[in-house]
Amino acid sequence: MSERPPKKLGWFRRSLGVFRATPRAVALVWSTSRSLTLALFALTLVAGLLPGGIAWVGKLIIDAVVAAMDSPDHDPTIALQWVAVEAGLIVVMAAIQRGLDVVNSLLRAQLGHNVNVLILNKALDLSLSHFEDPTFYDRMTQARREASSRPLSLVQRSFGLVQNVIALSTYAVLLIRLSPWAVGVLALAAIPAFIAEAQFAGQAFRLFRWRTPEKRKQAYLEVVVAREDYAKEVKLLRIGPLLVQRYQDIYESLYAEDRNLTLRRGLWGFLLGLLSTAALYGAYVWIALRAMGRLISLGDMTMYLMLFKQGQSAFAAILRAVGGMYEDNLYLANLNAFLDEPVTRNDGTHPEGPTPGDGIRFEDVWFSYPDSDEPTIRGVDLHIAPGTKLALVGHNGSGKTTLIKLLTRLYRPTQGRILLDGLDLNDWQEEALRKRVGVIFQDFVKYQLTVGENIGVGDVEHIEDQEAQAKAAELGMAAPFVEDLPSGLDTQLGRWFKDGRELSIGQWQKVALSRAFMAQDADILVLDEPTSAMDAEAEAEIFERVRAMTDQQLAILISHRFSTARMADDIVVLEAGRVLEHGNHDTLMAAKGRYERLFTLQAAGYR
Repeated sequence: MSERPPKKLGWFRRSLGVFRATPRAVALVWSTSRSLTLALFALTLVAGLLPGGIAWVGKLIIDAVVAAMDSPDHDPTIALQWVAVEAGLIVVMAAIQRGLDVVNSLLRAQLGHNVNVLILNKALDLSLSHFEDPTFYDRMTQARREASSRPLSLVQRSFGLVQNVIALSTYAVLLIRLSPWAVGVLALAAIPAFIAEAQFAGQAFRLFRWRTPEKRKQAYLEVVVAREDYAKEVKLLRIGPLLVQRYQDIYESLYAEDRNLTLRRGLWGFLLGLLSTAALYGAYVWIALRAMGRLISLGDMTMYLMLFKQGQSAFAAILRAVGGMYEDNLYLANLNAFLDEPVTRNDGTHPEGPTPGDGIRFEDVWFSYPDSDEPTIRGVDLHIAPGTKLALVGHNGSGKTTLIKLLTRLYRPTQGRILLDGLDLNDWQEEALRKRVGVIFQDFVKYQLTVGENIGVGDVEHIEDQEAQAKAAELGMAAPFVEDLPSGLDTQLGRWFKDGRELSIGQWQKVALSRAFMAQDADILVLDEPTSAMDAEAEAEIFERVRAMTDQQLAILISHRFSTARMADDIVVLEAGRVLEHGNHDTLMAAKGRYERLFTLQAAGYR
């Protein structure tokens, strides 16, 4: 279970942030659609003015009816004329409310899309270290939940606040003729309920933030139980009921807190709401007594009763809007914090190095992961010349994949530097660097796209080029089974979408390998366990194809099969992040070191 939520701050101190996110939310809505935002403001303005006018016309109707009843000479059509006016105002009010619904619906759809695009674009800007940090995942989850609705909600509440302030102002102008105290009673009766609601909104938000890890764990359990790539193992290991029970346990824990907060919120809301009810009916008695004493007319009595009731509702709506804005600000703070997450942008400016043909150089390279004080890479010095076919070998955890992440600039060295063609990787333009490198990682992605698109993403600029896809599929040994698929390269892969075909893990690996060959401009090919799901014969054939590349194309292969590694020009043995041995197969075998011992052990297994 997560750490308990922090001790709550004083209500007044927290309330100072009510309007903090409002300008940014308004700017976001404005950038989404200026015309709809202006329409929302104009309709809100008119909606604020109409209720007072309707109440005033209602008074005139009753007074005209009473006058006609008391005096036969009074024109009875006057009352009917005012009825027609009120009917017209009611029609306009209905049109305004419908217009507000339409505008809000359109804005909600557009704004939800825009906010999600902002979040996705921000995710593209973040470094790999962000995605390997669970605390960051909590922040991103908090930002995404309700992010598409809260900005519009804040703007709607802001405009609703304006609408009710306008309406309340018209009510106050009319009520002050009765008594200035009436306006004060309106305000005082609604304030306690507002304070309680704001207090409970803050508590609800603190629960929301505190429980994000548990919510993410629930989401993960849903994925494991319900996704096709987990289904086989979940069924065979019979762990489905265990996972569902854990899901249920998390729910029970969270629901208990929600229930407690909801019950307390409902009870206090009811009790404090009684103050408003008492104030309303006290005003009823007072106004009725003044009418019976002939201090006000029957029309005045009707108008004041309506104004007091509507004014009380308007004042309560203002306080609810402020409380809601406070709550929206709390949630929007998560979105804004995510969008403002600092991103280190030290992309270089050079599209090429000063010494073309120099290859890759690691110079005293050290690296530690952000959450670890123990270095993963320790003082690596290495030169890989163009055309070299290099094999990286070593135990799991020896630093092989980390070294590749540094070479592809997914991470940057903690100490030392990596040069390509004589230029520090940090000084390369990212676009130019990415074009130079084709890579397949051992945890490659199975895209729920067509076969051609799965291959084509290796060179996004030519993702629709089926001729290039077919050539890459041939190099990656995927062509034979792709030709047998119903629509060839246009066959949908995976089971998420209609007519999707599932591949074996070995076939998926060949598709991923073809993706690496797709990079047409790449002269550096990195293969991280590219054939772990293939047999030894297929792996040997793949590496023969890699060896057949041009003399200027450099290839780095990570493999646990020493029968394949021995075919490389150079072999580097890594141990605890250090280069333990370096040479070709014959040299390392003659050295009688770690490579020779591991090769001999593995070879014995084939006898």
